[in-house]
Amino acid sequence: MTSTSATFRFAPSPNGALHLGHAYSALFTAQMAKQHNGRFLLRIEDIDLERSKPEYEQQIYDDLAWLGLSWEQPVRRQSQHFNDYRQALDQLIDMGLVYPSFASRSEIKTQAQKAGIDHDPDGQFLYPEACKAQDQEKATAPGAMNTPHAWRLDMKHAIAKAKQINTGALNFMELGEGPDNETGLLTLTPDIWGDVVIARKDVPTSYHLSVVVDDALQAITHVTRGQDLFYATHIHRLLQVLLRLPQPIYHHHGLIRDETGRRLAKSAQDQSLQALRNQGCTHQDIFKLVGLS
Repeated sequence: MTSTSATFRFAPSPNGALHLGHAYSALFTAQMAKQHNGRFLLRIEDIDLERSKPEYEQQIYDDLAWLGLSWEQPVRRQSQHFNDYRQALDQLIDMGLVYPSFASRSEIKTQAQKAGIDHDPDGQFLYPEACKAQDQEKATAPGAMNTPHAWRLDMKHAIAKAKQINTGALNFMELGEGPDNETGLLTLTPDIWGDVVIARKDVPTSYHLSVVVDDALQAITHVTRGQDLFYATHIHRLLQVLLRLPQPIYHHHGLIRDETGRRLAKSAQDQSLQALRNQGCTHQDIFKLVGLS
């Protein structure tokens, strides 16, 4: 598919330094945009106000420029668009597809272990029915909605509503390769996430909600990202159907791993691009290190 309207985006979070994995994803996306004669956008995903830092954001710009990349202006910064996400959340509230959630992490863990509940693709416990029942009771108490709370998607009702809206199979187009070698038109199974958080206690959104709203507002036609986010697509496509947003094409690429096979991560403080640059690496060296021509 080649179109001048093809639009791609690279969307890092300014909560740490970029490493080789980010370099690969940014360069891969830019190359895909070039192959499609399309647009390459940069988006700063900074809804985590506590961990996001201006110095990390500036380092993102510096690192990407060093790699030889350029992008359209202005850059969309999520922290400046909470009203967009709040409007989408309000739509889901009006549809009766989300509910206020008051349970703490320790309460969720206790109830999940007691009930022998499975984990979601991120390794977190699926939300227990016992916590959901407590939420429904707490929500009716005087002043309850004035206390901090998250919003969770009622997955069973959300899937049923999406099938009514879509009047057919719920699916997405995968042009890359998922963790289990999935490719082509794939069927959605968002129930693997249970009643996932759609808006956090501190901000009126979550990664899942903000990313689908942004992709729609920025007219993103192709979502290229790492295989670690493959299963998140099941939530994102579900939200796109519920909110009647456009459906992009997805391409999940492989991950850069260390010598033990572990994928690189900010949390592990893997070597940053800035550190590599300080050691004398050139951007041509980075292309070779991540396996791109």
